[in-house]
Amino acid sequence: MMTRSMMKLLSPSSPIYTTLSSRLARINATRHTPPPPKSSRSARSLTCTTASNPKSKSKHPRLLLLIVSLILLAAFLLIRATMSSSSSSSDAVAAAAATFEKPRTVVKKLLAESQPEGDGATVRRSIGRYELRNLDPFLMLDEFSVSKPAGFPDHPHRGFETVTYMLEGAFTHQDFAGHKGTISTGDVQWMTAGRGIVHSEMPAADGVQKGLQLWINLSSKDKMIEPRYQELMSKDISCAEKDGVEVKIIAGEAFGVRSPVYTRTPTMYMDFTMQPGSQLHQPIPEGWNAFVYIIDGEGVFGREKASPAAAHHCLVLGPGDGLSVWNKSGEPLRFALVGGQPLNEPVVQHGPFVMNTRAEIQQAMEDYYYGRNGFEKARHWSSTA
Repeated sequence: MMTRSMMKLLSPSSPIYTTLSSRLARINATRHTPPPPKSSRSARSLTCTTASNPKSKSKHPRLLLLIVSLILLAAFLLIRATMSSSSSSSDAVAAAAATFEKPRTVVKKLLAESQPEGDGATVRRSIGRYELRNLDPFLMLDEFSVSKPAGFPDHPHRGFETVTYMLEGAFTHQDFAGHKGTISTGDVQWMTAGRGIVHSEMPAADGVQKGLQLWINLSSKDKMIEPRYQELMSKDISCAEKDGVEVKIIAGEAFGVRSPVYTRTPTMYMDFTMQPGSQLHQPIPEGWNAFVYIIDGEGVFGREKASPAAAHHCLVLGPGDGLSVWNKSGEPLRFALVGGQPLNEPVVQHGPFVMNTRAEIQQAMEDYYYGRNGFEKARHWSSTA
């Protein structure tokens, strides 16, 4: 196929075409125009010279061939450079516009406002407020900010999982089964409460301790399993980087890198940091519910011409197979991207108990009060924090 560049090179207005035509005209004029009359001596001299050099007849065709070759070589190099530049530009545009068949857009935007929680602690709650009671399978999302002596003293859970991700500082956790540990900046604790657990979560250092805590529902068949923990230190969290975008993969997969964390309810949880001018195209399984929580900075989510969203906003994403993000600001953008497979089951919640029916909630309250069905150790235990 002839490109536009090739057509321009062969057009009558092309400099190369004009040069070639001019040279050919001069050569033809030299070969076919008779010389002016000269003296017989001069003629004899010319005739003699010509006769003594038989190669002179081929001089002009060789010169013409050399000129044409040089012109064609220059044209070829120019076309090749143009095509290469065009191809590189097209590839860059294609990469920048790597879209999805069904791109996800923001369908709900919610500012997480501060509210008191626990014992003197402050949280910014997004999921779990009356504007967004839940987002199956997610029950609650808090961005917490806590300083001693405030915290979250002894309290029970049943029927779901909690995921605590430390953004700054450290928290100490202990429970009635004897488990105790401290997570610091960048660490994650993934706790499955199952049939029942009583624990405390308290600041382990001076100053302000900050983090995110996400509640993930369990299916009816898993609500009464034995409690378990997965604790992941920051150095062990899978990471990847590409084109100015860094990601910590708490659960799921990004940039071809997968987290080792097992999620009983299929979940993806990622912490992205995007440098100014960068863009991201992250696949999300179709059929999953997903949201973004902006930790720092501001970015454009879903559509390139959408209005930017700033820190402490929760963005609920509509259906689709992936999310595109652009950082058009002059500062880094940091956000959590979370998605999960809906359970499509009834949700009945009463404080720290999440079950499928009111009868099951009543049962959980009685079990905790009487110390049975998973809460046997609750009546004689208290934390030391």
